[in-house]
Amino acid sequence: MEQRLGAVDRRTADVPGEHTAGEAAEEAPANYSRRQIIEILIGLMLAMLTSMLTTSIVGTALPTIVGELGGQDRLSWVASATLLTMTASTPVWGKLSDVWGRKLLFQIALVIFITSSVAAGFADDMTWLIAARFFQGIGTGGLAALPQIILGDVVAPRERGRYSGFLGSVFGVATVGGPLLGGFLVDSPLGWRWCFFITVPLAVVAFIVIQRLLKLPARPRSENRIDWRGATCIVGAASAVMLLLSLGGQEFDWLSTPSYVLIAVAAVLFLGAVLVERRAQDPILPPHLFRNGTFVLGSLASAAVGMSMFGVMIYLPQYLQIVQGLSPTASGLMTLPMVLGLLTASVTSGFLVSRTGKWKVFPVTGTVLIGTGFFTLTFLDTESSLVLVGFGVCQIGLGLGMCMQILILATQNAVRRADLASATSAVSFFRNLGGAMGVATFGAVMTNRLHGEIAEFAERTGGSSGSSDLSSGVSGSPEAIHALPPAVQDAVISAFSNAMHTVFTLGMPIAVVAFVVVLFFKQIPLRSGR
Repeated sequence: MEQRLGAVDRRTADVPGEHTAGEAAEEAPANYSRRQIIEILIGLMLAMLTSMLTTSIVGTALPTIVGELGGQDRLSWVASATLLTMTASTPVWGKLSDVWGRKLLFQIALVIFITSSVAAGFADDMTWLIAARFFQGIGTGGLAALPQIILGDVVAPRERGRYSGFLGSVFGVATVGGPLLGGFLVDSPLGWRWCFFITVPLAVVAFIVIQRLLKLPARPRSENRIDWRGATCIVGAASAVMLLLSLGGQEFDWLSTPSYVLIAVAAVLFLGAVLVERRAQDPILPPHLFRNGTFVLGSLASAAVGMSMFGVMIYLPQYLQIVQGLSPTASGLMTLPMVLGLLTASVTSGFLVSRTGKWKVFPVTGTVLIGTGFFTLTFLDTESSLVLVGFGVCQIGLGLGMCMQILILATQNAVRRADLASATSAVSFFRNLGGAMGVATFGAVMTNRLHGEIAEFAERTGGSSGSSDLSSGVSGSPEAIHALPPAVQDAVISAFSNAMHTVFTLGMPIAVVAFVVVLFFKQIPLRSGR
């Protein structure tokens, strides 16, 4: 199988439009010293930190925001608006950077992000806040993809591992640590508005650093027109899928007219994207990438890793706060083993890849650790030790740290330099899409098991033992659940514990799928030149 995929990669290298050695040298940026690379890396890390904090920090603050601004019926849109536009816009940012230049696009993304963050912080109603979050997602899409692309321009693949590990650690730390910071800000005198304001100074510093230190050679003016039809189809299809995954089961039933309409729209636009991209002179997502075995495998593995990461991030706090009775701040502290594991594995694997040039062992080992981490979490119940929780999430963090950046590095190494931006943004797109799929899938499984447990309890008690309390308990906050009458409270907590067991069990086959996918990777030596 590896030989066959290797043949696919070699065929891909011969597709029309590949740069010759002279062209590659002409495009290659000037050599940077290690100090210059580190300074640029700091700017990129600050940008990624601010953008990823935006997607995770608001979750803890949502109950307080709704209490002040009202609009409980539109609560889900505060989180969904950013996730929707971030995921849908990611492939477009990559291609636009090919046409208009990395630095300019990166600065545009920072300006959009800063402006929308300030607007969100000053919001005085839910409509204003949702609109600001919508534009925040657009900026975040650029800040999520462009740092990886810029790093690919500045550093050769063989040396890129030691630096990309830091980007991966920032992504994980911001995504996992955001809820903890959000809880602290909400409980502090600063209030929930600083969940948006706090990212602005970091983004401004990132803008200044990139402006002063990033000196890329001027790109030759492209005669190709931007593929706006392809961009429209890709963004539209992704938006329809994201709307279905974000709102299905909450705003409307999965088996309902809105779901069917969104599925139909996504299918039509996806077909349109395929037809348009095959004929476009300079497509947003070049079809020949899908003939590259490493790109396809990297995208599939990234989607599976995204499902695992976002699944445990969203639903572990439910177990900690409802079943274990921890406060939001305490449950946030319980994510620290995951953060430390991700940080350690991401940086260490990056250095080892740069030293040895071999990378396949890390995603293989990482997916095994993700699977064993979920296996450990399946032993959790109402009486479990927090040490067991920490051990399980630490394994998952180690596995994620070995996978996320290495998958992007392997993909960048396997594609032509001309396709670096498109391939990098595409892998990020599939990871975000996998995360949305994970949240929706884990949520549907948990809800079904939860309602089944409650129905069994009501049947055992003849439907007369606090049926109204049971109904309110399932959808109530942790505080409301722990205020229920003892018998009903025990039933609801037990139901949540059993439902979470099913959720963690679901994480194992997802990890197995990721493991099988990465086994088929061909170990392509990392290039020493850009």
